[in-house]
Amino acid sequence: MVIDTKNRTRLPVAYKIEDYGKIILELNLSDNKKFYEIKIGKGKTLRIIQDKNINEITYLKNSIEIYSWTDKIVNSTELIRKIKEKTIYFKDDNVVMWALNRIFKPIKKLLRVKNSKLNNDFITADIETIVKDGVHIPYLISFYDGKTSKSFFNKDPNKLVKDFIDNLFIKINNRKFVYFHNFAGFDVCFIIKILVEYTKVKPLIHSGQFISIEAKYNDVKIIFRDSYKHLPTSLDKLANNFGVENKGIFPYFLNNLDYKDSFPDYKYFDNNKVPLDLYKKVKKDFTKKNKIWNFKEESIKYCIQDCKSLHQVISKYNELFFRNFSFNIHKYPTLPSLAFANFRANFMKKENVANITGKVYKEIRLSYTGGSTDIYIPKPSDGIKIHAYDVNSLYPFVMLDNEYPIGNPTYFVGDISNNYTSLSIENNLYSKSKPFGFFYCKITAPKNLLHPILQIHYKTKDGMRTISPLGKFEGMFFSEELYNAENYGYKFEVLWGYTFEKANIFKDYVDTLYNLRLKYPKDDPMNYITKLHLNSISGRFGMSDNLGQIAIINKEEFLFDNTTVKDMIDLGSNIILSYKKENYELETEESHSNANIAVASAITAYARIHMSFFKNNPNYPNLYYSDTDSLYMDGALPEDLVSQTEMGKMKLEGLYDEAVFLSPKVYALKNKNSEIIKIRGLTKEAILNNHIDLEVLKLLLNKDYKLSFNQNKWFKSLSKANIQILDQLYTLQVTSSKRDLIYNNLDKLIGTKAIIL
Repeated sequence: MVIDTKNRTRLPVAYKIEDYGKIILELNLSDNKKFYEIKIGKGKTLRIIQDKNINEITYLKNSIEIYSWTDKIVNSTELIRKIKEKTIYFKDDNVVMWALNRIFKPIKKLLRVKNSKLNNDFITADIETIVKDGVHIPYLISFYDGKTSKSFFNKDPNKLVKDFIDNLFIKINNRKFVYFHNFAGFDVCFIIKILVEYTKVKPLIHSGQFISIEAKYNDVKIIFRDSYKHLPTSLDKLANNFGVENKGIFPYFLNNLDYKDSFPDYKYFDNNKVPLDLYKKVKKDFTKKNKIWNFKEESIKYCIQDCKSLHQVISKYNELFFRNFSFNIHKYPTLPSLAFANFRANFMKKENVANITGKVYKEIRLSYTGGSTDIYIPKPSDGIKIHAYDVNSLYPFVMLDNEYPIGNPTYFVGDISNNYTSLSIENNLYSKSKPFGFFYCKITAPKNLLHPILQIHYKTKDGMRTISPLGKFEGMFFSEELYNAENYGYKFEVLWGYTFEKANIFKDYVDTLYNLRLKYPKDDPMNYITKLHLNSISGRFGMSDNLGQIAIINKEEFLFDNTTVKDMIDLGSNIILSYKKENYELETEESHSNANIAVASAITAYARIHMSFFKNNPNYPNLYYSDTDSLYMDGALPEDLVSQTEMGKMKLEGLYDEAVFLSPKVYALKNKNSEIIKIRGLTKEAILNNHIDLEVLKLLLNKDYKLSFNQNKWFKSLSKANIQILDQLYTLQVTSSKRDLIYNNLDKLIGTKAIIL
């Protein structure tokens, strides 16, 4: 017997009809169906319709129906019961596990607008600043609508922005999009405070960054956007890639707005971006004209050219996208949102992917641990060449043919890995195949695995880290990654989790975009666009389940009850608040991000599975360092695994005579032709200015050795409407936050080993 704890009712469990109780009536309904009335106590009866091994049961008390459920008799010791939303699995009269269906709204297909037309009616804008006493101060704003341009030059930043607003918010510009390149990282700092003071602002903020700002002033609505969120590279590179008018050169270090003299000296130009030969050519051409170099005139000319270049890039981007996929880019503020819309409009065949929110989102997100990055051997021996490999289109490759979670999740408690797929009675889904979903498990890793492949978020002395440990630990994992780990000696016990149906949902999307990419050479913008869209959609599925709300209020009015403040942006007398309500699971669909964390996590897990094939094979070269989609080894992989073009195979990026690997994202590689220095958190300029090379980084192989560098760090102040540049000390040291370090008797780092939990 099993008790319904809510109503303290004992519901019988039986594998044969006569075991339910005393049969008081038996009728044949058809060849396969029978009806039984069974007495189980005083005033308590069961009415059962039996169809082969399925029993439809109604429980009555004093002739009043109390419960109804379905029992499926699997064999003489196993039974599956479906009662209301819950399914229970019994074995030998014991509850082995139970499951509960969780219902979410599906992600909707997007209907393509009939007879839609290309829309390239938008505006581009740019802000120029000078640096005074270590602070960026705006002095010039220009904008361009595709035909005409306007510029505003003023030493008073507030007056400058106000002039810009007065001239932009005119009737002819109503409902237009205005694009700045790197709006979120730069330009917004100088205009948001004034926008909030003079206009009615409705911002979209994600992860602390302004994604879009809708502003209304004089009954004119303008939507500010960041083109960098669509095309994440410099405007110089975009202009070259898209074959449009390129920007010129400008002396950013000349901080004299009144300068009127000869062509500025080379010291005022950024020599990392302006080669000396280019400077000499531009200077020679300018000098031939016998003109005075006027700071105001030249800065306006330069700023307008930036606006024109950006306008031509976005126009071409929109034209190419519209030609291939039949809708405009402007409705979507970011590259991932546009890729997601394209998928929903042109490639999503069924509305079978759930919009997962709330508790289920949070629990499945525990499995969303990203790419695997670790160092194993810090330095090769003399004479050993390092082969650097990258996977061709790793995420698109694993999206192409793998199956992903669809439908609504079923929550379960118990070890579902014990040879059954689900606890469904309908459609006879009980089977001996492996279950599919996300399982919270106790893991026992093999003792001597050189490169562990299951990773978790783990709290270390240096904070939360993503580690791949050995020993025993717990975590949430994608089922397919668990089954792959079994091949390497891992054992796991499932405690609870979520099962899903599965289907291939990305094949048409990846096939179409990848084949489209192959039609164009690398320097063609369409090649660049398709590459971006292939790689950006996966992250969009993993967006936060709750977008929250945005409020702009006066500081004196700040009083919020029953809310959780996610972010607070100080604008002087005003505050921009990003918050969510405590009962956000009950909010409307529009409050949520229309995403599916299970799909996003499965993509990254499949990628880790693919990379695991290269990590513990004794027939492959020694592995020194691995990143999400790259491997650094001391020999060549078999030829059948390598291709410069075939998706999913490794491409050889380079051969290096020397190398040093110190920690994730910190390494150096060198051959006769080049030297590559990667240091997470340190800019390229800082690496050059501090003369950091491979020999310098080798010093960190000495135990407890530290290196300190200076770099300029930008600190944005929205309340002061400026960006301050401060000299910051950066300290670099090898740490054991992800793997334990191995030193020889001379205190030299010679290897690492997995942390044992």
